[in-house]
Parts: sequence; structure tokens; C-alpha cells
Amino acid sequence: MKLIVGLGNPGQSYARNRHNIGFRCLNHFARRQGIRFDSRWAKARLGTGRVAGDGLILAKPQTFMNLSGLSVGRLVKKYKVALSDLLVIHDDLDIPLGKIRLRGGGSSGGHKGVSSIISSLGSEDFPRLRVGIGRPGAGENPAQDGSGVISYVLGDFTPEEARLVAQVIPRVSEAIECFLTGGISAAMNKYNQRAGA
Repeated sequence: MKLIVGLGNPGQSYARNRHNIGFRCLNHFARRQGIRFDSRWAKARLGTGRVAGDGLILAKPQTFMNLSGLSVGRLVKKYKVALSDLLVIHDDLDIPLGKIRLRGGGSSGGHKGVSSIISSLGSEDFPRLRVGIGRPGAGENPAQDGSGVISYVLGDFTPEEARLVAQVIPRVSEAIECFLTGGISAAMNKYNQRAGA
């Protein structure tokens, strides 16, 4: 069983935020695969299907970002998902807008949603697909208290940024498919280079 998790915050007021790119990417992949988010469990919206002969669960935690691990931990346990078969899709400030990067594990890099998942699983050893949103102020330092970053990630993409986002979301779907059929190493080899990250 494979589990693909997109991170974001629930509710229409957050739907277009930079922080919600994980939800948007998973929505696109679900449409591409003909999968509907038609059930709920473990405080997550779920869709199920099959890809390359394997059972597949798509999950969008509805706990708010910083508590994502509450959902993911329960799903991993219930469906007996190996951590190598879990892929978490999330925004990343340290990757330029329009770029993606996959990795097989490691620290959260300061991402609160990923931190919550690491805490819940008791392990950093699960694949991630990081979608670049860049940093605020075109490289200028945000407010020292972090408020500049918070308002940035909870802000909507500008019209110019949205055009780049529209191009990268289909590439994320392709990378997910590559992960499902070839594993994280194959996806990293193909899409980290292709993304220019």
C-alpha cells in the first residue's frame, strides 16, 4: 500500500495560500488518476485507487498544518504503510518558485507540518516532494521574529507567481507517478535534475 499525503490548511480562506501547494498538487494528481476524495478518517480527506498494480491512498490532513502528524501517524499504522512507501508533498521556502525537489528523508528544514509528521512517526526516514515557493522580499531578510515568513506562506500567490505554479503542478503529478512506479531514487534522479534544483 502506498500513501501520498499533501499538506495544507483546511478551509476556503486558505485554499490559494502558498502554504497549501501540497493540497493543490494532490488535487491535480487525483484528477489525473480519476480518484475522488470521497471518504474521511483520522481527521483527513481520503481518496483510494490503484497505480501500477499497487493500492494507493491519497490523504489531505484536515488538522491544520502544524498537527499534520496526527493524521499521518494514524494512517500509516492503520494501513501498515512502510515509510519508504509514504510520500509527503509540501511547500518549501528554500527552493525557488517553480522548482521541485525530492528527497528520501532527513530533517524538517523548519517546516512545521513535516516536523509534526516526524514526531508522530518517530522517524525522519520517509520521502518528501518539496515544491518551491521561494522566500519573501526577493531575497531580503524577513522580520526577525518570523512574522514576515508567516504572513508570506499564509498569503496567496501573486498573478505572476500563479503562472509559474500552474506550470509546476503538472510536473509534480509526473514526479508522483515516477515515485509510485520506480521508487524515490528514480524520481530523484529524473525530477531533481529536470527541476533545476
